[in-house]
Amino acid sequence: QVQLIESGGGLVQAGGSLRLSCAASGRTFSRYTMGWFRQAPGKEREFVAACSWIGDNTYYADSVKGRFTLSRDNAKNMVYLQMNSLKPEDTAVYSCAATSRVPVTTTPKGYDYWGQGTQVTVSS
Repeated sequence: QVQLIESGGGLVQAGGSLRLSCAASGRTFSRYTMGWFRQAPGKEREFVAACSWIGDNTYYADSVKGRFTLSRDNAKNMVYLQMNSLKPEDTAVYSCAATSRVPVTTTPKGYDYWGQGTQVTVSS
Protein backbone atom coordinates (compact mmCIF):
# COMPACT_ATOMS: atom_id res chain seq x y z
CA GLN A 1 0.00 0.00 0.00
CA VAL A 2 1.27 3.46 -0.92
CA GLN A 3 -0.14 6.79 0.19
CA LEU A 4 0.71 9.91 -1.77
CA ILE A 5 0.40 13.54 -0.70
CA GLU A 6 1.09 16.39 -3.11
CA SER A 7 2.05 19.94 -2.25
CA GLY A 8 3.47 23.02 -3.91
CA GLY A 9 0.60 24.12 -6.08
CA GLY A 10 -0.59 27.70 -6.27
CA LEU A 11 -1.20 30.74 -8.41
CA VAL A 12 1.60 31.96 -10.67
CA GLN A 13 1.88 34.32 -13.60
CA ALA A 14 2.63 33.05 -17.07
CA GLY A 15 6.35 32.48 -17.48
CA GLY A 16 6.79 31.70 -13.82
CA SER A 17 7.81 28.52 -12.06
CA LEU A 18 6.46 26.13 -9.46
CA ARG A 19 7.85 23.01 -7.87
CA LEU A 20 5.40 20.30 -6.94
CA SER A 21 6.30 17.70 -4.36
CA CYS A 22 4.82 14.28 -3.74
CA ALA A 23 5.49 12.57 -0.43
CA ALA A 24 5.01 8.82 -0.46
CA SER A 25 4.58 6.34 2.35
CA GLY A 26 5.53 2.71 2.13
CA ARG A 27 8.78 0.84 2.56
CA THR A 28 8.86 -0.28 -1.07
CA PHE A 29 8.53 3.18 -2.57
CA SER A 30 11.85 2.84 -4.33
CA ARG A 31 10.40 0.01 -6.41
CA TYR A 32 7.47 1.99 -7.78
CA THR A 33 7.12 3.69 -11.11
CA MET A 34 5.99 7.24 -10.41
CA GLY A 35 3.94 9.53 -12.59
CA TRP A 36 2.42 13.00 -12.66
CA PHE A 37 -0.93 13.64 -14.30
CA ARG A 38 -3.16 16.68 -14.56
CA GLN A 39 -6.81 17.39 -15.11
CA ALA A 40 -8.27 20.69 -16.20
CA PRO A 41 -11.96 21.53 -15.71
CA GLY A 42 -14.11 19.76 -18.28
CA LYS A 43 -11.19 17.74 -19.61
CA GLU A 44 -9.94 14.23 -19.12
CA ARG A 45 -6.95 13.46 -16.98
CA GLU A 46 -3.78 13.64 -19.04
CA PHE A 47 -0.26 12.38 -18.66
CA VAL A 48 2.45 14.86 -17.73
CA ALA A 49 5.59 12.91 -16.78
CA ALA A 50 6.71 9.55 -15.40
CA CYS A 51 9.88 7.80 -14.39
CA SER A 52 11.07 4.32 -13.59
CA TRP A 53 11.81 3.22 -10.05
CA ILE A 54 15.51 4.02 -10.34
CA GLY A 55 14.87 7.14 -12.38
CA ASP A 56 16.84 6.03 -15.40
CA ASN A 57 13.92 6.31 -17.79
CA THR A 58 11.87 9.49 -17.70
CA TYR A 59 9.05 10.35 -20.06
CA TYR A 60 7.28 13.63 -20.71
CA ALA A 61 4.19 14.73 -22.56
CA ASP A 62 5.09 16.73 -25.65
CA SER A 63 3.25 19.72 -24.21
CA VAL A 64 5.64 19.99 -21.25
CA LYS A 65 8.88 18.67 -22.71
CA GLY A 66 11.72 21.12 -22.15
CA ARG A 67 9.77 23.02 -19.49
CA PHE A 68 9.01 20.42 -16.79
CA THR A 69 11.46 18.14 -15.02
CA LEU A 70 10.54 15.12 -12.95
CA SER A 71 12.93 13.88 -10.30
CA ARG A 72 12.77 11.47 -7.39
CA ASP A 73 14.65 10.94 -4.15
CA ASN A 74 14.10 7.35 -3.07
CA ALA A 75 15.95 7.91 0.19
CA LYS A 76 13.35 10.52 1.16
CA ASN A 77 10.34 8.86 -0.50
CA MET A 78 9.80 12.01 -2.55
CA VAL A 79 8.99 12.82 -6.15
CA TYR A 80 9.19 16.31 -7.58
CA LEU A 81 7.91 18.11 -10.64
CA GLN A 82 9.79 21.30 -11.46
CA MET A 83 7.64 23.40 -13.76
CA ASN A 84 9.21 26.32 -15.60
CA SER A 85 7.94 28.72 -18.25
CA LEU A 86 4.38 28.03 -17.15
CA LYS A 87 1.55 28.81 -19.51
CA PRO A 88 -2.17 29.43 -18.83
CA GLU A 89 -2.93 26.10 -20.50
CA ASP A 90 -0.95 24.37 -17.74
CA THR A 91 -3.72 25.29 -15.30
CA ALA A 92 -5.08 22.07 -13.79
CA VAL A 93 -5.17 19.86 -10.73
CA TYR A 94 -1.89 17.95 -10.66
CA SER A 95 -1.76 14.49 -9.12
CA CYS A 96 1.07 12.09 -8.54
CA ALA A 97 0.54 8.39 -9.00
CA ALA A 98 2.39 5.17 -8.31
CA THR A 99 2.43 1.67 -9.66
CA SER A 100 4.51 -1.43 -9.11
CA ARG A 101 4.05 -2.46 -12.73
CA VAL A 102 6.77 -2.22 -15.31
CA PRO A 103 7.65 -0.85 -17.78
CA VAL A 104 6.80 2.82 -17.29
CA THR A 105 3.30 3.60 -18.49
CA THR A 106 1.80 6.94 -19.50
CA THR A 107 -1.84 5.92 -19.12
CA PRO A 108 -3.78 6.68 -15.91
CA LYS A 109 -5.22 3.16 -15.85
CA GLY A 110 -1.73 1.81 -15.37
CA TYR A 111 -1.41 3.37 -11.93
CA ASP A 112 -2.75 1.88 -8.72
CA TYR A 113 -2.24 4.66 -6.17
CA TRP A 114 -3.14 8.34 -6.42
CA GLY A 115 -2.71 11.45 -4.37
CA GLN A 116 -5.52 13.93 -3.77
CA GLY A 117 -4.04 16.48 -6.16
CA THR A 118 -2.83 20.05 -5.91
CA GLN A 119 -4.20 23.00 -7.87
CA VAL A 120 -1.94 24.89 -10.24
CA THR A 121 -3.31 28.10 -11.72
CA VAL A 122 -1.36 30.10 -14.28
CA SER A 123 -2.63 33.59 -15.00
CA SER A 124 -2.02 35.37 -18.29
